[in-house]
Amino acid sequence: MSFFEAVSSCFSKYATFSGRASRSEYWWFMLFWILATTVINLLAGSFLGAEVGSVIGLLVVLGLFIPTVAVSARRLHDMNHSGWWQLLALTGIGGLVLVIWYMFRGTPGTNRFGDPVVELEDQPA
Repeated sequence: MSFFEAVSSCFSKYATFSGRASRSEYWWFMLFWILATTVINLLAGSFLGAEVGSVIGLLVVLGLFIPTVAVSARRLHDMNHSGWWQLLALTGIGGLVLVIWYMFRGTPGTNRFGDPVVELEDQPA
């Protein structure tokens, strides 16, 4: 899955917490999130001032919050974990555990969250 396909997929599944997401879909969307928030914060802060830039940056983060949580839940589903494991990030060190989990390959075959996401990158070498 390419960068634009992943971003398009995540926005088309804006609040879809069911199903599975591949590693490429998740990581490309996270790259988009980082780029979007950074660019918006820099541009808004530069042209509109720090206070207005902060508000616009916050609105962008809030607008991307639901698709980010949704793709993260689908990524956990791909590894046969509940999306509720995202709450682990609230513990601080749990965020590191989640990042490591997001790097793992999904479970092969159908699991309790649906059919696998078939991609070349997820196939054994």
